Amino acid sequence: MTMPYDALTEAPDEALLVLYANGDGAAARVLTGRLTPRVLRYAARLLSDPAEAEDVAQEAMLRLWKIAPDWRQGEAQVTTWLYRVVTNLCTDRLRKRRSVGLDATPEVEDDRPGVVARMQEDDRAKALQAALGRLPERQREAVALRHLEGLSNPEIADVMEISVEAVESLTARGKRALAADLAGRREELGYDDG
Repeated sequence: MTMPYDALTEAPDEALLVLYANGDGAAARVLTGRLTPRVLRYAARLLSDPAEAEDVAQEAMLRLWKIAPDWRQGEAQVTTWLYRVVTNLCTDRLRKRRSVGLDATPEVEDDRPGVVARMQEDDRAKALQAALGRLPERQREAVALRHLEGLSNPEIADVMEISVEAVESLTARGKRALAADLAGRREELGYDDG
């Protein structure tokens, strides 16, 4: 049984996954269009490498399609499961990087010309990404999921397999560390107090 496309776009993730498992290709397209940009953004924030982030997002979506026939509704949200997979894949890649050495990893350069506002926005994004990169791994994951991906603390607790209190602590410490890291660059980044 296939559903009309309009109904599919309104369907919850879990329902779309079940429909896909039952052979509905349209449900897979809707779910892919909905989830892939989110996991790609999250992976890019954790890895700071767009090419690696694409690989992680693709691998995570493949894993989702493989488990679709065995998906047990009500045990976890699809997004929670998917963010956990992305987190684990990124952690594995970051561990491999450390064993190779940071100097062996090529720097990604962005030399696109643009207007002043775009340049300032890019500088701010780079400063935030660099500051995120200096956070401890678990704080970076919690801050990215909460403040960049918009997940709730209970959802983050499920993704990271920790308590809500631990999430709150990680995000609070991460935000303080980011604020301290970026405090001396307010003027440079175009944030004036007046």
